[in-house]
Formats: sequence, C-alpha cells, structure tokens
Amino acid sequence: MLLRSALPWLTLAALAPAAIGADAPRLEPALAARYLQEAAQLCRADAGRLWGKSLCGPTLLVEPATRRVVANQADAEGQLHAEGGVFVGTLPTSQTIANTAVDWAGVHWSEMLWPLPDEAPVRHTMMAHEAFHRIQDSLGLPADGRDAPHMDTLEGRYTVQLEWRALDAALAAKTDAERRAHAADALAFRAARYQHFAQAEAAETALERNEGLAEYTGVMVGNRTLAEQLAMAHYDLTWHPKNDATFARSFAYPSGPAYGILLDRYRPGWRKAIVQGGSPAGMLAAALHVDMHAKPDIDARAARYGGPALLASERARADARARQAAAYKAQLVTGPVLHLPLKHMKVQFNPSNLMPLGDAGTVYPTMQVIDDWGSIEVKGGALMAGDWTLLTVAAPDGDARGGELHGKGWTMKLAPGWQVVDGTRKGDRTIAAGGAR
Repeated sequence: MLLRSALPWLTLAALAPAAIGADAPRLEPALAARYLQEAAQLCRADAGRLWGKSLCGPTLLVEPATRRVVANQADAEGQLHAEGGVFVGTLPTSQTIANTAVDWAGVHWSEMLWPLPDEAPVRHTMMAHEAFHRIQDSLGLPADGRDAPHMDTLEGRYTVQLEWRALDAALAAKTDAERRAHAADALAFRAARYQHFAQAEAAETALERNEGLAEYTGVMVGNRTLAEQLAMAHYDLTWHPKNDATFARSFAYPSGPAYGILLDRYRPGWRKAIVQGGSPAGMLAAALHVDMHAKPDIDARAARYGGPALLASERARADARARQAAAYKAQLVTGPVLHLPLKHMKVQFNPSNLMPLGDAGTVYPTMQVIDDWGSIEVKGGALMAGDWTLLTVAAPDGDARGGELHGKGWTMKLAPGWQVVDGTRKGDRTIAAGGAR
C-alpha cells in the first residue's frame, strides 16, 4: 500500500506495503523504542477514558523490505529477542505486512509499517488509530469488511465531498448557530446520497463504525488539546479529496473524527450508545433534529461550498474513470481469467485506489494475498468479489515453473500440492489442490 506521512492506512483488510525509498530511515531499535514510548505515553494519558478500556498493549513495528520487526514486549513463542529495551526479530512470510491488528506468535498486536510519519501529530494519530483496532472486538465494535462502491460514482463522490466541506465549516464555526447550520448541511448531503443509493446507509455505517471510529480515536488520543484535535480533523477532511483516487473504502477516515467531535458536543455518552448499533451520522442527526428522510435542496446548499466547480471536476473524472473501468472489464471479466477461491485469506492493499465494477466486484490495482493455495502479488489489477470469496486476475501466461506462475500484472507462488486447472469457461483457469479437475 502507499505509505504516506499522513493519516493511518485502512485496517481490517489491511494496507498494502509501501515502497521504501533509499533515504528512508532503517528500523533501528533506538528510534523504534522512542516511538513505542510515545505510544505508551499517549495511552497512559488517555487512561481508558475514551472507550472505558486502555489502549495500551502489544505493538509491532515492521520494516516491509526486510520484514524486520521491533516490538514493545516479548511474544509468546520466543520469536523475538530483547535488544536495547525493545524486542526484535523477523516476521515470517506467512504473515501480511500492514497497518492493522494482527495475531502472531501467540500475541494480538497493533502492527504498523516502518517508517512511521516524521510529524509527531500524524504519528501519534496513527498509533492511537491502530491501538483502537487491536481492542475494538473487546469493545463490541467488530470490524466489517464491506466496501462502499457508490462512493466511486459521480453522485457519491460529489455529495461526500460537499459533506466534508460542510463538516469542516462546522468544526471551524465561531458560534453554535453557525456550527449547527453547517452540520445540518452535511447531513443533508448525506441524506441525498442515502436516498439515491439503496445500500449507501448500510455500507457507510459499517465502514464508519470501523475506520471512522478508529480515526476518531487516533485524533482524540493522539492529540491532547481541542485545538490540536480540530487541526488534525481538518487535515483529515482536506487531505483525502486531494489524494485518494477513490473513496470506496477511505471515506470514513475524514468523516469519523468530524462526526465524533460534533457528537462529543451535542450527544454526550454517544460512545457507549454506539456499541448497541447505529452510526455517528445518524446519532448527530437525531441530536440536531435533522430529518434524514426529507428531500433536501442540494443545489442551494451546494452553492455555499463551491458545488458548481466541484461538480464540473467530478464529471471530468467520471469520464476518465469510465474508460479505465472498460479496460478492467476486458481484462478481468470478459477476457480469459484465473479464478482464485478465498477461504483463509490474509490480504494487504491500498484502500485509496480501488475501482468498483458493479456486481462483478471491486478492482484492487495493487494488493498482496496469502491463502491456502499460496501467495500472489498484484501490480496490474485484480477483481475481488463483493463477498470476498473469490479473487480474479488475468489468465496466466503459461504453466507454473518452479512453483511460480505469472500473468498480466501479477506473480504467484503456489503452495505444495496445488496446481492450475481448467475453469468452467473456455480459456479460464482456476486453482485446485491434489490435482483435482
């Protein structure tokens, strides 16, 4: 996945490892120990106040190029050894490398890619974000892996960016009346999206209860003063529109902190209530008495947030996106393909560059996947089924040699006992164990 010196990457499905530049600092125990101490100070300062549970716990820093790791504690299997006040070792190739929560060597870790961001506020936000993912199951907030493909459409992108602009204005408002008015605008843009897309509310709620709450945690715990928290929330709301190729998975990063901060003001106790269900946006709508079923006047509201210029830009993007989608359909749907069933998948990817293809699934331009049949590294596009049970890539160029298989934009290493066999459609291939056909 891209490694940026900004907000944390999406977890749950994980993040794809980034290419580490030649000038990137190596994973040295001394610097890693300093960062791990920062994380400990942050969670001790929170003292469990945000979620009623401490964020302190096992933390693992991983250097993607070498798989070298530095941890804040020993593992349960003797894979790590003490060095300079921390614990070091090497992550096996059977484990994915990502910013996420991971079980390895008998311990449930917060895992983060090295190098961590240089900027302390961004680094601290990332640390607290990943700490939330480690404890979220115990809070009754399990992750949900669904995508929000409507966020890659013209209507979805247009309304969510207007929503972000309105949320940003709400956080910057000087009076309560202004804050409420901008928050109501944000909710109106969301209501219009819910009414346009049948599955929008369910998909957005799932992602916001996962990544949105994680990023809210990162902002609130990683930044100690309200001014610092507002500054990081503003950063979230302005970074993504400029840098994410798609919002299908990443949209919850900017919306989560904004809605959380507003709920802290207008709906005290919301963090306990959300465990029982619902979404931050829904809770704010109830607190502000905004009817999410009403038909909002989007055009009039959009004019307050640069709507006309945004719409023109998004229309141009939609045209280019349609051409790219047609190319992916030819490569991964209508053309000869290789089907890879997914049963015990470990995956890492970049949530900011996905391309939904309707009922066919979602294209992941880059990703790495490990399953029973081996591992595959994708650099030229793979199609993930909506239920995450099947991965499709372009048909292989030939037969496997030395346990390796290649195709357009991908390289695969087969596990022992697995081989490529004919698929159900002429020209298609699939993977099977024990020579099954």
